[in-house]
Amino acid sequence: MDIEMIASLGLGTADELADLALAAAAEAGVKVCVAVVDRAGYPLVFKRHPGAYFHAIDIALDKAYTVVSFGSATAKWDARLAKGSEMLRHGLMQRERFVGFGGGLPVKHEGVLVGAIGVSGGSEAQDVQIAEAALAGLLAG
Repeated sequence: MDIEMIASLGLGTADELADLALAAAAEAGVKVCVAVVDRAGYPLVFKRHPGAYFHAIDIALDKAYTVVSFGSATAKWDARLAKGSEMLRHGLMQRERFVGFGGGLPVKHEGVLVGAIGVSGGSEAQDVQIAEAALAGLLAG
């Protein structure tokens, strides 16, 4: 029998990461939704500022899900899709839960993907900066 053990983000760290993202967003004056998922893409923590856009709820969750599905930041898809065929671009963009713009980042431990964070509610650049600030805060903490 072949069994694979997969490392995954814990609830305490996921909660801390979400709080760091909310704090970074508040400092930037942006109301966001933050989703942190485990290695399988299942939500561990979801938090939002009161007044954050309702569509940002699903977008944050889908950004994090896209990251663990493919293993890389959602912002990288623009360049990757530009190199592919029109059929590839159209096909992926039509996939349910696929997000091809910034705001989703992988969470790694010792180089191993253990989960992801998705931030939505600001501009694409703000979402990326908030997610990056949360990860930096986690590593510094």
